[in-house]
Amino acid sequence: MPSLTEDAHGVYVIAATPFTDTGAVDEASTERLVEFYIEEGVHGMTALGIMGEAPKLTLEEQDRFMRHLIGRVAGRVPVIVGVSNPGIDNLAALSHAAMDAGAAGVMVAGMPGLKTEDQALGYFAKVMAALDDDVPVCLQDYPPTTMVHLSVATINRLIADYLSIKMFKHEDAPGHRKLSAVRRAPEETGLRRVSILVGNGALYVPQEMRRGADGIMTGFAFPGMLSQVFELFGSGETEAAEDLYDLYLPVIRHEQQFGFGLALRKETLVRRGVISSNKARDPGPSLDADDQTELTALLDRLKAKLQAAGHECPSGL
Repeated sequence: MPSLTEDAHGVYVIAATPFTDTGAVDEASTERLVEFYIEEGVHGMTALGIMGEAPKLTLEEQDRFMRHLIGRVAGRVPVIVGVSNPGIDNLAALSHAAMDAGAAGVMVAGMPGLKTEDQALGYFAKVMAALDDDVPVCLQDYPPTTMVHLSVATINRLIADYLSIKMFKHEDAPGHRKLSAVRRAPEETGLRRVSILVGNGALYVPQEMRRGADGIMTGFAFPGMLSQVFELFGSGETEAAEDLYDLYLPVIRHEQQFGFGLALRKETLVRRGVISSNKARDPGPSLDADDQTELTALLDRLKAKLQAAGHECPSGL
């Protein structure tokens, strides 16, 4: 199985965790979801991320879902497993189980309550000590959700101190200057270069790509567009990349409603024929009739704009 390296790049889609209408993990939908992501041209997947509702799964469910997804992927693309947990023993156990199952690496974020640089450095020292040196790590920086603010100095210190950190997931907002500072550090200070993938629901992808991001890690319901945008940027067709991205921007923005976007993403995946239910585990968001009407109007407008621009419409439109 491929392992996560500092050269990782492309679109690593954050996999949804499909449930039945009663809230049970839906394994048949999981298998369709994997094939859908592969067909959309993603370069990797991330399981048990925040979008994957990992905190709402039991430890047994997390293990079973992670193994099922990795098994279905069957090495076609690398899989990163989110392992953040208030208990470092639980974090380490899931990390080792993920690697044994064939994961490429694990993703770890700071835990709420880390208020100072010393606290953050101390926490990650304990995490890294609990992991084997051969467990590749994606360091996630997502202050809007974790409430942990990592400075550029702390991020660079962690990269310098722990060679197993192969990837940095940048999700601070506003955070473009932070992205630039981390990206420039290898040239300016000799810091080891790691892969940088960006999230924030894909809200700032064109600017982040221009600032040196190596790729995108988010759960947007049209990952094929992100794959196309990434490839266009890579081939130097930056204006074409931005033009395509702009067509989807209203849907991207709509999905980014805090605490509600998950329901919209799952409903879009239902409409695209990928998963069977838009159920989010309780307590979770759900759509009412007005929400459904709004989503339909946005997708209808997207279809019309794509057709007018001469683009092929993805499934579900």
